[in-house]
Amino acid sequence: MERGTGERSADLAVVGAGIVGLSHALHAVRAGLRVVVVERDERAVGASVRNFGHVCTTAQAGDVLELALVAREEWLRLGRDAGLPVLEHGTVVVARTPAQAQVLDEFAAERGDAVRPLTAGAAASLLGFAPPGILAAAHLPADLRIDPTTAAAAIAAHLEGLGVEFLWRTNVLDLEPGLVRTTRGDLRAGRTVLAVGHDVDRFFPEAADEHGLVRCRLRMLEVDSPSGAVPPAVLTGSSMLRYDGLAQQPSAAAVRAEIAADEPLLLEQGANLMLTQRPDGRLVIGDTHHYGVTEDPFEEEVSDQVVLDGVGRLLGAPLTVRRRWRGVYASSAKAPFLVTEPIPGVTVASVTTGIGMTTALGLARRVLDQALVTT
Repeated sequence: MERGTGERSADLAVVGAGIVGLSHALHAVRAGLRVVVVERDERAVGASVRNFGHVCTTAQAGDVLELALVAREEWLRLGRDAGLPVLEHGTVVVARTPAQAQVLDEFAAERGDAVRPLTAGAAASLLGFAPPGILAAAHLPADLRIDPTTAAAAIAAHLEGLGVEFLWRTNVLDLEPGLVRTTRGDLRAGRTVLAVGHDVDRFFPEAADEHGLVRCRLRMLEVDSPSGAVPPAVLTGSSMLRYDGLAQQPSAAAVRAEIAADEPLLLEQGANLMLTQRPDGRLVIGDTHHYGVTEDPFEEEVSDQVVLDGVGRLLGAPLTVRRRWRGVYASSAKAPFLVTEPIPGVTVASVTTGIGMTTALGLARRVLDQALVTT
């Protein structure tokens, strides 16, 4: 249907077919709503495919942890309903200094059975390689992993089978109460969810400014695995500064001080040295973080090198790069989620901490529960 030639209607219009938009569509169609998803590209190509595929449940804290636990169960259900491979190997957090080991001890004491302390030998057995200098580790068995390069497409296909309509390669021109104007005609909707990640300011700049929304630009790489199979996701000492469950432990300050003294480039580049394994055996490694309202178009070689050097030391081997890419996601220092209603009947929903795969399926359930009550 070309622009201006007709009109569609839906109970819920979802703008954006990334994991946040797909999550809203999933919960809505389960509730018996007629759902139409509008996506500007021919498939999901943003943050939902440019990530580790790591459902990092256990390392979250507070309200984020609550949503992550809901999302974890939803991923397992999707695995059954959509035939989506969901791996349950968990995460291994590696400690290579006494301060890092202390953070893991504190975390285990706080979380009980959710965190399983490991000796260096037990960690090497679980990982499939022995990180040089490892002192201790912890296994987070509840964490999941999916393949981000195929998951969004599989979920979209599942939703189409449930009756969700997708308007691919369709731009939204304007949003009004009860109306989405697109390049393929008007879409009338009882409610609209705008799930466009870091592009909230393209539609509602005042809402983006109020919530301190900026773009986080990161670098990730895909390398051959020098050690064969690595079943769990792997986090390191730098990860202890990025995930609140770990960062809020008393000894995390000592870890930050160590990194500032010994590896200041990790902090300068906002590096979280971690890895996951693709189904084809390659490792996804990363990542660095740089923030701004507008993305800098230039990449500094140091961003990639700090990741390659750090993960190379972790694996104890030189790395062969097969692919590199830039990721971009919404970020805010004010809150982990941006959920607001800038005009009647239009809800903006964005994950502003880079953990969309971990939390979106939980966030969407909450957003729709609240929105449907007020509709």
